[in-house]
Amino acid sequence: MNKRFSIILIVITVFIGCKKEVKETLQTEETKSQMKKKEVVYQVFTRLFGNTNTTNKPWGTLEENGVGKFNDFTDKALSEIKDLGVTHIWYTGVPHHDVITDYTKYGISNDDPDIVKGRAGSPYAVKDYYNVNPDLAENVENRLQEFEALIERTHKAGLKVIIDIVPNHVARNYQSLTNPEGVTDFGAEDDKTKTYDVNNNFYYNPGETFKVPEWKNGYQPLGGESHPMADSKFKEIPAKWTGNGSRASQPDMNDWYETVKVNYGVSPDGKKDFDELPEDFDNEDYKKHYDFWKDITVPSSWEKFKHIALYWTVKGVDGFRYDMAEMVPVEFWSYMNSHIKMKNPDAFLLAEVYNPSLYRAYIKKGKMDYLYDKVQLYDTLKHVMQGHGKTDNIPPILEDLSDIEHHMLHFLENHDEQRIASPDFAGSANKGKPAMVVSATSTTAPTMIYFGQEFGEPGAEDLGFGDPTRTSIFDYGSVPSLVRWVNDKNFDGGQSTKEELELRDFYKRLLNFTINSSALMGEYADIHLYNQQNTEWYNDKVLSFVRWSDDEQLIIISNFNAEDTHGFELQLPEDLVSKLQLKDGEYQVEDQLYNTYGSTLKVENGKAKIRIDIKPLESFILKIE
Repeated sequence: MNKRFSIILIVITVFIGCKKEVKETLQTEETKSQMKKKEVVYQVFTRLFGNTNTTNKPWGTLEENGVGKFNDFTDKALSEIKDLGVTHIWYTGVPHHDVITDYTKYGISNDDPDIVKGRAGSPYAVKDYYNVNPDLAENVENRLQEFEALIERTHKAGLKVIIDIVPNHVARNYQSLTNPEGVTDFGAEDDKTKTYDVNNNFYYNPGETFKVPEWKNGYQPLGGESHPMADSKFKEIPAKWTGNGSRASQPDMNDWYETVKVNYGVSPDGKKDFDELPEDFDNEDYKKHYDFWKDITVPSSWEKFKHIALYWTVKGVDGFRYDMAEMVPVEFWSYMNSHIKMKNPDAFLLAEVYNPSLYRAYIKKGKMDYLYDKVQLYDTLKHVMQGHGKTDNIPPILEDLSDIEHHMLHFLENHDEQRIASPDFAGSANKGKPAMVVSATSTTAPTMIYFGQEFGEPGAEDLGFGDPTRTSIFDYGSVPSLVRWVNDKNFDGGQSTKEELELRDFYKRLLNFTINSSALMGEYADIHLYNQQNTEWYNDKVLSFVRWSDDEQLIIISNFNAEDTHGFELQLPEDLVSKLQLKDGEYQVEDQLYNTYGSTLKVENGKAKIRIDIKPLESFILKIE
């Protein structure tokens, strides 16, 4: 063998070896991707979950209406939540926020009813980020340790922990009692003679005094009850700008008057006094973002919130839900989230962003894992559930978001939205069933449910500040359907109605299927619009699509009509039949929710049809065998 030929052979061998190595690496990455399953977030309002006091007096005190505790999340309770098909639990209302309950004997200052919404207070007016809501502890002195024990129990149950961080605003009377060494309160170093300074944490109206809003339409703090601090006065000199951006020294009562806006280095005229990310940074990973900020001086508020996030990350919190994230510059999120990911690469970072034009920036530049899919999918599903919307509007939304579909978390209820069963929404929890199937199965994104949703909770109680149709987040009280399931802390549904248990069984079947399905982390194809045009008796109250992976193929159909049974020959387009590699012949399909419905998919000359007979508000997840 000559030398030249030997060199060529060696080069070819090395090339083949490298190609094989690259292919194996890609296959390994593909395998990892295929192994990843859907995630399901259970949002629970922590103070309400374990409260079995059914008094529910409007403006009732903690002593009158009761309050749930961290310790109510027992091993049994957490096991039942996990068995529902949940992977993450979002404990809402954990950081210490303003409350109208006297804890002065523990060194905690009283909060003024004139700047607190409700008696139990808004969880989004955080008073101390380095401690937890004293209402939630059996022993207030050990409240932080009790939450740490809850984190440990939650992890033991196989669930991950999410809590809130609210970077846009803090309580007007923010004061931390437990700052770590070297950490000062928001505003402690501010130059209050200036409206704005890049390192001020707040915006000010120098020379002006804050005034409590003028109450209208008969509203009075605490429902008009006499209270020594409810005197329409709160000392704040100079006045700070309010959380929603109001610059008035006397905000309107519809403003977020209980909070103050945090300054991120954006001047009143909109100028950014900080470095911006390079244009080509959209697709860089969190490590590159971390490196970018490493040697750059950032505004004081950025540092403070980074310390807060890392404080809780070190304590075992697995992720954060960020309130009103779009009101904070995207560059801050790059800084914040890259620091979190360097500490915990698997952190679950969920943001409240409602402007679709900002979605991609907050995902790509802000390094958010997930955003609420509210103004597109949720709002559209709500209209369909209410009977005046068309399912025809759903496929275009999924198509529009296809490049970021994995990042758009789906939900039908949360603490801000009306309960499905409330008369102002759908009036029936069962009307949420087809929407829940679509919400949970149409993309690879996580699904979120709100505690009590699985029982059809209507949120009918008028507890004071909060409005019926939403479970109040401002007042002390309990959730009737949940009280029945909690059953004196047995967490077994012993007092639940038959209808509540049947609905929970539906959610349990659906959610457990989603977290174990490979197809739901695979490909998607719309067949709704095709059948609208080509299938007799198929209409805009039905929705259908196909999901598939290498080892699972699903046809999903939901009937949003509350009165009519639909029967039709559902068709699969030829190009889809080809993608699914379906040869001519007959294939048995069986519903994966209840295993009581089956049909036959007939493929002939590359075309496929399947007979569907679907009852009102029924859904099928049909697996092709």
